[in-house]
Amino acid sequence: MRRGLPRRSALMRWWRDDRGSDSVELAILLPVAVLVIAMLVIGARIALVGSSISGVAGIAARDASLARSSAAAQQVATASATDALASRHMHCADIQVAVDVSGFLSAPGTAAAVTVNVTCTVDLSDVGVPGLPGSRTLRDSATSPLDPARDVS
Repeated sequence: MRRGLPRRSALMRWWRDDRGSDSVELAILLPVAVLVIAMLVIGARIALVGSSISGVAGIAARDASLARSSAAAQQVATASATDALASRHMHCADIQVAVDVSGFLSAPGTAAAVTVNVTCTVDLSDVGVPGLPGSRTLRDSATSPLDPARDVS
């Protein structure tokens, strides 16, 4: 009977041995930690760009409303939006500025406005997490009134 006891205690010691468990835990948790950090980077990038793009269309619409013609308003709005995005250090893969200048067709003295829509596509492919989208498109829109006493000359 005594021989059975040492065998059982040796088996229990072997079963409760923790050698190698740290390596297994690291192998399981490391990919999860990398994925969490990548998600934080993506979320921070989208939040920063999202807060930076707000107001860009307002700046462009205000500048376009000061122009004297519809062609000048389109050029000024596009340049203003592009400069505003660059000054805010936004890394847009694609910038699109759409300007509605139909207000310039109305007669002076009537209420009219210029509307600017800015679209910025943020590239997320450099983060490199499989299964996540490669880019995110953010938009901003603003309307600015034209001066009713503007001169059409």
